[in-house]
Amino acid sequence: MVRLKSVFRMAVSRFHIDLALCFAVLCVAVAIIEQNQAMPRPLLAAVAVCSSAGMAFIWRDISSKIKSENRTLSSLLSQYVAGKAIGWLGRRQRKKLEADTVNVKRVQEETLLMRLRKHADTCYGKQYDFSLIKDCHDFRARHPVTTYEHYKELIRRIAAGEEKVIIAEKPLILAMTSGTSGSSAMLLSTKDTNTEFFLQGVTVCVDAMQQAFPASNSLQRTTKFFYTPILRQSEAGIPIGPNSSTPASSRHMLNLYTTPAPAFEVKSEKDTLYLHLLFALKDPTVGTLESNFASTIFYAFSALQERWQELVEDIEQGKVSSALDLDPTVRARLEALMKPDPERAAQLRVHFQDGFQGIGRRLWPYLHLVLAVDSGSNQIYGEMLRENYCEGVPFYSPFYAATEGLIGVNLWPLESSRRYLLCPRSMFCEFVPENSLDEEQPHTLLMDEVKEGCSYELVITNASGLFRYRIGDVVKVVGFRNQCPIVEFQYRRGQMLSVRGEKISEHLFLGALKKAVAQWPGAQLVDYCCAESGILGDSIGGSDPHYQVFIELKGVRNLTEEQRYKLDICLQQDSAVYKSFRIKGSIGPMRVQLVAHGAFKELSKQMMASSNTSPNTFKMHRVLRKKEYADFLLQKTVS
Repeated sequence: MVRLKSVFRMAVSRFHIDLALCFAVLCVAVAIIEQNQAMPRPLLAAVAVCSSAGMAFIWRDISSKIKSENRTLSSLLSQYVAGKAIGWLGRRQRKKLEADTVNVKRVQEETLLMRLRKHADTCYGKQYDFSLIKDCHDFRARHPVTTYEHYKELIRRIAAGEEKVIIAEKPLILAMTSGTSGSSAMLLSTKDTNTEFFLQGVTVCVDAMQQAFPASNSLQRTTKFFYTPILRQSEAGIPIGPNSSTPASSRHMLNLYTTPAPAFEVKSEKDTLYLHLLFALKDPTVGTLESNFASTIFYAFSALQERWQELVEDIEQGKVSSALDLDPTVRARLEALMKPDPERAAQLRVHFQDGFQGIGRRLWPYLHLVLAVDSGSNQIYGEMLRENYCEGVPFYSPFYAATEGLIGVNLWPLESSRRYLLCPRSMFCEFVPENSLDEEQPHTLLMDEVKEGCSYELVITNASGLFRYRIGDVVKVVGFRNQCPIVEFQYRRGQMLSVRGEKISEHLFLGALKKAVAQWPGAQLVDYCCAESGILGDSIGGSDPHYQVFIELKGVRNLTEEQRYKLDICLQQDSAVYKSFRIKGSIGPMRVQLVAHGAFKELSKQMMASSNTSPNTFKMHRVLRKKEYADFLLQKTVS
C-alpha cells in the first residue's frame, strides 16, 4: 500500500485532480487483488469507469498538443509520460534549488563534507586526511589549490586498473576535455556527476524553459544534432572519450527526436549530419533545434545550404542518398522509414529557392526554440544564427557546464544576457580574485564572500575526484539569488593574448573585432582565432611581437590595409594597456589574414582528431597554442 500511496501522490502533483481520483480508485482495486479478496461489483464498475476516464483525460491532453499526423500512439504516449515525469522532477528540483540559495554557506559545507567522507578511504583521501576535516576552512588549510598536473599521474593509475586512488568507485568513463586552454585533459566521470547534471541541471532548465516557452510543452519532436563519439579503451577496459551518451541509449528518449535510432550508429560526422537534416526536413512540425553548442547548429545550417537539393530529392523519392557510406544493415533500416513524399519535397524546394534568410521558421512553421549554449566562444555562432538562418526564433542557453560537471543554470530564458545561477549542491566553489590569477596558491573566497561586479576564476571541488581545482574559467558576479551568486562567463585564462604581459581576454578581443567588422562594408564575421607571433617562428619573418589574426568572412573577398589596421585601432580604443604598448613600439601592429571559406571547419576537424574530442563537446580555440594550427590557417589565406 505504501507504493500505491506514492503513485497517488505523484498523480496529484504530476497530472490533474480528475486523473488522480481515477488513480485512487484503481489503486484500491489493485490492493484488493493483491490480498486475494473478491472485488465488489460497484468497485468493478468504478474501475471500468476510471480506466476509461483516465485514458480519456490523457488522450484529450495529448490531442491538444499534437501538431503532426504521422506519429504512432505509442510514441506520443511515451513522449507525454516522459514530459510529465521530467516536468514534475523539474518543479521539485527547482524548489530545492531555491531553498538552497537561502543558506548557501551551510549547503556548500554539507556538499563538501559529503564528498570528502565518500572518498576518505582512498589513497588520496588518506594523504590529505579527509576523515579529519571538519569544515570549509579546515579543508582549505589542508589541501592546496590544484591544476591538472596534480592529477595526471593519479588518473593514469586509474586508467591502468588501480582502484581507490582518488575516488571510491570505478569511473564510468575517462572523459577527454576539448583542450581549448592547451592540451586535452583526461578527467574522471562518475555516476554521481551524471546524476547531478540531470537532476540539478536538465530538469531545472526544462522547468524554466516550459514556463518561458509554453509551446515547448507540446508533443512536437526535437531535432538534436548529436554525433556518436568513437571511444577507445584504457588498459583496464575503461572507456576513453568525450563525456556524452547517445540519445539512442534510451528507447524512450528517441521518441523525443526526429532522428531515428539507426542514424546514431553511423560513425561519420558528415553522414550523420546528413541524416539529422533528412529526417528533420521530413517533419514540418519540428518544435526545437537542440545541440550542446550553437556552433554545431550553425554548421548544420551551412551544410543544409550546400546539400539541400540532394536532401529534397531523397524526400521526394523516399530514399537515402547513395553518397552516404553506410553499413548495409543500417541503410536498410533507414530506408524502411522513408516513403516518397513529393508534396513535402515541393514545399521544401519553394522555401530553399526563396533564400536562406529566416529559413528555420519557413521550413518548420512551429519552430519555437533553439536550445544550445551560445555564450563564451559560441557567442558569434549564436549571433549569426539569430541574424540569418534562425531569424525570429528564441534562443535558450540552459547550462553553464564543463567536462568537470554542472556549474550553473540559466533561470532567465527570455533575457538576452546569459546569466547562470551557481548550483550549490553540484560543486563546492571557491573564487580567485582577478588580480590574483597569476599566483600559484592564491587566497580564495567562498560563495557568501564574493561581491557583485567583481570577476573571479572558479576553483571547484566536484563529485569525481577534483579537489580545489582551477578550471580556468573567469566569471563575473552580476547578482545574487538570496545568498547564491549569479555569474556571467567572461573568458578562459588559457585563451588570453599576451606578448608583453598585456593580457587581452577573448571577451575584450571579440568586442574590438565586431566593431571593426561593422566598419567593413558588406562583411559578416563567420569565425576567427588569433596566435601570438612567438609560436610562428620564421614563417612570418622578423618583426616586433604582435598578434596574428585569422578571419573568415562572408560578403568580402579582400581586405585593404586600411581595413586591417582598423582592427588594431579598435583594440587600442578598448584596451589602454594594449594602446600603451603600441605607442611605445614594444608591440607591433597586428597582422590580419582573411582565410578561405570552410577553413575553420577543416581546422576544427584537425583539432578534434588530435584531442580525442567530438563535435558534441568541441569549442573553437580562440587563441592558438600550436604552430601546426597557425601554419594550417596561413596556408588557407586568400588575402
